Amino acid sequence: MKRFWRLAAVNILSNLTVPLASLVDTAFLGHLTDISHLAGVAIATVLFNYIYWTFGFLRMGTTGLTAQARGRESAEEVVLILLRNVAIALTIGIIILVLQQPIKEIGFSLLRADPNVIEAGRDYYNALIYGAPATLINFVLLGWFLGKEEAGKVLLLSGVNKGANIIFDYLLIVRWNQSSSGAGAATAIAQYITLLLGLILVLRQLPWNVWRSHYQQILNFSALKTIFTLNRDILIRTLALVSTFALFTNLSATMGTGILASNTLLLQVVTLAAYFIDGIAFATESIAGNLQGQGKSAGLNSLLKLAGSTSLLAGLGFATIFYLFPQELFGILTNHSEIIVGVQNYIWWLFPILSFGAIAYMLDGYFLGLTAGKVLRQSTLIAALLGFAPMAIAAWYWQTNNLLWLAMALFMATRSITLMLRVVRGS
Repeated sequence: MKRFWRLAAVNILSNLTVPLASLVDTAFLGHLTDISHLAGVAIATVLFNYIYWTFGFLRMGTTGLTAQARGRESAEEVVLILLRNVAIALTIGIIILVLQQPIKEIGFSLLRADPNVIEAGRDYYNALIYGAPATLINFVLLGWFLGKEEAGKVLLLSGVNKGANIIFDYLLIVRWNQSSSGAGAATAIAQYITLLLGLILVLRQLPWNVWRSHYQQILNFSALKTIFTLNRDILIRTLALVSTFALFTNLSATMGTGILASNTLLLQVVTLAAYFIDGIAFATESIAGNLQGQGKSAGLNSLLKLAGSTSLLAGLGFATIFYLFPQELFGILTNHSEIIVGVQNYIWWLFPILSFGAIAYMLDGYFLGLTAGKVLRQSTLIAALLGFAPMAIAAWYWQTNNLLWLAMALFMATRSITLMLRVVRGS
């Protein structure tokens, strides 16, 4: 399917700019004398995962709805989906800025780490939080372009975003010695640069007269109800997913800064692989939504076989490469030899986590394209409560990192199995 490979290739290139920029952040911070800056950003990232990915539905919901509207050849609906979700994103972003202080105090009171690590995390938070409105609107713009299968624009926006992030990382962290606060400021600045470019791209397609002719329909109750129903399910799914990774990081911190740093580096690999596989999932999402909109459900099985096999091979490929060359690859991220030794003790967990995770991420895209948010909500809640939580509690009780990684593997396995069962049953 040429359409699938074209979308997947561009989406993979676009997606990889996200973890690669994060890896550059890690490399800059990991080579500082004080490792607490790296650990502090890892702790603060837990909080930002809640703040931002809680509203990941702004990207996911926009893509599925836009793809289905295109399948129905409803140009007006495509425009209104963008306008409604941008309005929602802007409102949420402003609320986050207004409530930034209580969010910070509540968030960091729940995190556990050494005082110097917490201080570094607070510095990162104080800088990055000002990027909230731009970040959330960018979610919508990326989702809209993905739904329209304009992956080239997604690649452009992602490349500019991460290129700017890396440049400002170098200036603020290396040249101006801003450490964790510099990493946060670099990311926030990059988000606003991306937003400006995204709006330019949109305005080239939709002149102001188009916006004016549609803005009165933004508050259509029936359409908003559809958006919020889908977003509610995706929100619950995302909260369960983010909470799992947050608890993993927090429990890592209770086992010491060394374990936290080692687990952070391994999670960077999981994230890198996830973004690669998400490129496949995004292509699956766009095509599945379009097929659903056209009423061509017969093509979904072929799409699943192609996307599933490709995703599994990608997950196993990432695990194998990092397993075979840990010194060389992780040495790029940090010059602390004791951290690399810690990584090598647990690196084999990448095989089960990325194998099951690959299938789960791909099926996320499939069900998002069908706007079947309820399926994703149920699967992730089951995986978090029954797959991850019991073993995570055991890991905390016995302070055993291998049990913590087992909990993550069980989480991924439960997600992939429950989603595959829904495919077999016809969701």
